[in-house]
Amino acid sequence: MPELPEVTALAAFLTEHAGGRTITAVTVASLNVLTTYDPPASALVGRTVTGAGRHGKFLDLVTGPGPAMPDGAPAELHLLLHLARAGWLRWSDAISPRPPKMGGPISLRVVLDSGGGFDVTEAGTKKSVTAAVVTDPQAVPGVARLGPDALDLDRAALAAVLTGQTGRIKTVLTDQRIIAGIGNAYSDEILHTARLSPYATAGRLNQDELDRLHEAMAMVLTDAVVRSVGGQAARLKGEKRTGLRVHARTGLPCPVCGDAVAEVSFADRSFQYCPTCQTGGRKLADRRLSRLVK
Repeated sequence: MPELPEVTALAAFLTEHAGGRTITAVTVASLNVLTTYDPPASALVGRTVTGAGRHGKFLDLVTGPGPAMPDGAPAELHLLLHLARAGWLRWSDAISPRPPKMGGPISLRVVLDSGGGFDVTEAGTKKSVTAAVVTDPQAVPGVARLGPDALDLDRAALAAVLTGQTGRIKTVLTDQRIIAGIGNAYSDEILHTARLSPYATAGRLNQDELDRLHEAMAMVLTDAVVRSVGGQAARLKGEKRTGLRVHARTGLPCPVCGDAVAEVSFADRSFQYCPTCQTGGRKLADRRLSRLVK
């Protein structure tokens, strides 16, 4: 799933490649992708891309009135994209004139006056990618529910956010209503860097643990943003993988201590951690089991 660093990089890429261009066509190729109807997706046609931004893990393509638009057009119209677990943005400098097939891997296509544009794609059969056309990003429920952005939290703000949280720190870090922008992969990396168990109770971290967590959040996310911004959209997934130290590296040696990276599996996802660095040498119970492995 694209997380804060990748969505930041996609926003920068769109600002550079689509900024100042006029939208000439928008094609909705999935019945489930569009979550709004007023204004319709067609309202984007003729508008000029003024930039792109990010709200948590939502990508925001911002448009202003185009040169041929009538008076009274909205000053801003936003295309909000949530790429979910298997979605991505695929850019082309010369986008195909053939419209995408309904029900295929392309959910949405945006064509620009340069002849270029992008497809929003989704792998697999589970369709979770969403798009919304709104005058205010806060009109999208998922954006309105977001907690503070992970990169905006100083040490005191992080402590305040975690106060009273009785859930496991792994779960809390990935809850977008509490902290926005962190998903499964970067929460694994942050907790490994902070030397914290994924099962530690979020509201019970001591002062030293809070210090380590805040430092790890800032370092892991900032480093990932620096690696990602400026890269080609098609290469961002690969760039993400090369920077990971424990996530998706089950069985491989921890780069810090050399212990084998362990995994906890759920029905449709998993997370990774280092027993030596994070849990005092203990292996956490896989959710397919019923006890802690001693």
